[in-house]
Amino acid sequence: MYHKEKSIQIKNSASALYNNLGVLRIAPRSLTYFTVVHANVVNMVSASWDGLNYSHRQLQSKEPNVATSTSLIMQAAFCALPSRDLLVVTSQKGIQMYESDGSTMVYWHALDTPDTPTDQAVFARGISAVGKSDSSGSILVFDVPSKGSNITLSDVLKGHKKSITDIASECSGSQDCIADLISADDGGNLCVWKSGEEFQRFNNIPGFDISCTSVKLWKGTAVAGYGTGQIRLYEAVTGILHAEVNAHARWIYSLDIAPFSGLLLSAAEDSLVRVWHLSIKPESLSVEVAHLHNECVTDTQICGAKFCDGDGYAFAVTGYDLSEIIRYSQS
Repeated sequence: MYHKEKSIQIKNSASALYNNLGVLRIAPRSLTYFTVVHANVVNMVSASWDGLNYSHRQLQSKEPNVATSTSLIMQAAFCALPSRDLLVVTSQKGIQMYESDGSTMVYWHALDTPDTPTDQAVFARGISAVGKSDSSGSILVFDVPSKGSNITLSDVLKGHKKSITDIASECSGSQDCIADLISADDGGNLCVWKSGEEFQRFNNIPGFDISCTSVKLWKGTAVAGYGTGQIRLYEAVTGILHAEVNAHARWIYSLDIAPFSGLLLSAAEDSLVRVWHLSIKPESLSVEVAHLHNECVTDTQICGAKFCDGDGYAFAVTGYDLSEIIRYSQS
């Protein structure tokens, strides 16, 4: 179904972080942007669709009044907003927002740090087109104008008692979905939200004290990957479990969904990338899962996997200590 394409070389190897790959497709310019985190640096590559041109950029973590920050970056991801695209970088010190090509930093938000040292780590992790999250279990919601840098923190959502691992907004584009944001934490708990002038929390889906490392929201269905290697599919608003799949032998590090086709991508420490197909039965509104394809990246702890387009025609993979982005496309 898929075959391997030419890999893209990056300046530094990938850190062992959940969801350590960002992808943004720029159709008008026939380009795709890729981001991979290494320690306190974001490696960014702009790749032309014909495979002939690549340009590289590196973004450093930043903190106020420090020339060179050693603050570790936890995640870099693209946010496709209605009026603009942003590259968002979260670290131990704060949140940086850039224009999508990484050329200009338009906003910096410092995290609150305790006056006295504690055994509680402080960091930001988890990015979606609606908000960003941090180690305290809070979700920070920002107002972003269509251009310029007048970005403001508009709300702080409380719903988790443990560090948030990932958040995601509804990816299907459907206006009929009651809930449009989901967040996950280190205890495997999921919170389901509705965005608006005031955010509403619709549901808490309890975990099993096993980290939920990656989460997606598609047509009202919450898709969650866990440290057990399992994928669970819930009806987001009610919390009804539609399916449970023993997808991998080790920790899942990344999930992604191609919203137009319903293809699901999962990647884990077991060196496997799997492609699944999600379908909703009209008569019962239940969700079915079918396995379609496997790829093995030999002797590699996979830490990032993303579709490169909305149909799932191609996907990309990163692995711990690999200085390349491995790409696959349909035959």
